[in-house]
Amino acid sequence: MADSDNAVLPVEKKELHVPDYNEVVKVLQDGLKANFSEVSVGVVDCPDLTKEPFTLAAPGLCGRPRMADIGGVPYLMPLVQRHKKYNFQDIAEKIELPGAFLIGAGAGPLHVVGTNSEMMTNINLNNGDNSTYTCKMHTEDENSYILEKGLSLDCSLLANIYASDGKPGKVIEVKASTRTGPENFVTCMRKALKEKYGDKPVGMGGTFIIEKGKAKIHIMPDFSEVPLDSNEKVDQWLKFFDMKAILVCLSVFISHDPGLDLRVEHTHCFNKHDGGGGHYHYDVTPDDVVYHGYFVPSEYMYRIDAPTETHMIGRD
Repeated sequence: MADSDNAVLPVEKKELHVPDYNEVVKVLQDGLKANFSEVSVGVVDCPDLTKEPFTLAAPGLCGRPRMADIGGVPYLMPLVQRHKKYNFQDIAEKIELPGAFLIGAGAGPLHVVGTNSEMMTNINLNNGDNSTYTCKMHTEDENSYILEKGLSLDCSLLANIYASDGKPGKVIEVKASTRTGPENFVTCMRKALKEKYGDKPVGMGGTFIIEKGKAKIHIMPDFSEVPLDSNEKVDQWLKFFDMKAILVCLSVFISHDPGLDLRVEHTHCFNKHDGGGGHYHYDVTPDDVVYHGYFVPSEYMYRIDAPTETHMIGRD
């Protein structure tokens, strides 16, 4: 690591419960039907995700699937700890998967972007393809933002990552449209798994497209000089936008936190054609929204550099 404080990162590894795929299909289908009028879930061969509209850095999601929760929100708030930065080549070593394909959500590298930003991680370390996007607020216009690609293999403060060999294979395909309930797409799946498996942690990672409609997205502005010590203050600080499809979303979620102080779900997305991206909250066009995604259950969770002083603020 370039930063001496992160030279030796503490790592805790936890084996996750990996249910039968067909069982997961039924659990997700039943859970989604409570919130969407049209739902289809099944086991399929993973399509080539390097192609449109996904444009990921590897063709598949399969091969030694695992998740990592790196750093955490307590490094961002109440006040930022600017020295906290991580490198994904180092992270791949920590999760025992050098050459990994990595996707997920996190904070962009402050020392590269120059300010606070949202990060949509999309890296294939095997072939050197860094298709990661960062999105930051425009310094001169509080209502506009800038999407940039491939700036660095670093991130700052926090990240939630799904990693694999990036190979083709069997995946769980999920389609849902016309939202009728209060839960967002990811929360609905996570809660369904939680209800079924209880304290057996089931972790899922993957990608989905919002094909139609709009979603509520936030982008972090530059760091607050005032302590962000409540969710209300966090919401006042964040910048919210309604971004339109097509949105490519990179998502990780886990049904149960087995005592690792995890962020149980985290999804970032980008629209490279309109030049936007950030943290997904929920769709704002329930009658029109169409979701289409692919997911794989993870075998392990790696908790890397967990904060010793923690809190639950700002984790939504």
